[in-house]
Amino acid sequence: MSRFIIEDDFWTLFPHAKIGIVICQGIDNSRRDVEKYEKLLQEAEKEAHKFLHLEEFSSNPVISVWREAFQKFKTKKGARCSIEALLKRVKNGNPIGTINPLVDIYNSISLRYGLPCGGEDIDTFVGDIRLTQAAGNEPFIPLGQDENASPYEGEIVYKDDVGAICRCWNWREAQRTMLTENTKNAFLCIELIDETRSDEFYMALKELSDFVPHHLGGMVKMEVLDIYHKEISIFG
Repeated sequence: MSRFIIEDDFWTLFPHAKIGIVICQGIDNSRRDVEKYEKLLQEAEKEAHKFLHLEEFSSNPVISVWREAFQKFKTKKGARCSIEALLKRVKNGNPIGTINPLVDIYNSISLRYGLPCGGEDIDTFVGDIRLTQAAGNEPFIPLGQDENASPYEGEIVYKDDVGAICRCWNWREAQRTMLTENTKNAFLCIELIDETRSDEFYMALKELSDFVPHHLGGMVKMEVLDIYHKEISIFG
């Protein structure tokens, strides 16, 4: 039985953070209905405009709070929170296309609630998963690439016993653990650092945990980790 553990070196930087986890088991991520998921994303993009009411893009609270967070650890130049990348596309009128059902679902939740969401294939994990500061020598092949790009020492990463699986907290995911249409068991997360948005965080997490079995079958388990609850078991 592997575990997801948030290490103390993370909590020293972000003592008030909450990490919401949805463990999905026995899903069918090959259910392709492109029109349905395109509509889901289009509706989410329309809703996302409510987070962009300030003319200066980086001044909008859902973006600025993560800009500030990324200044607390060493990051690759230009690295931005995943929600900023999605909202930048919305602002520029660049539609977010479908990838696969599970990714489309969490992207739609991310847009509707203005919170970073991500996911990995549990069956690719080796050992425990940790959210921690990187040693700086963890192997990491970025999504869509084939060359190693290890994190910096002290960079916030998700990693397992083999290497990093997401760099700069939620900026860039690994090729090795990406969700595909063959994914049966998934580890999904929603991250909160703005304490004033706790209600939206829990609503987003509940909606994500409802959406997945409704659209893809299987079973889900929902957990919230904080400084008082730092680890959970992952089935397997």
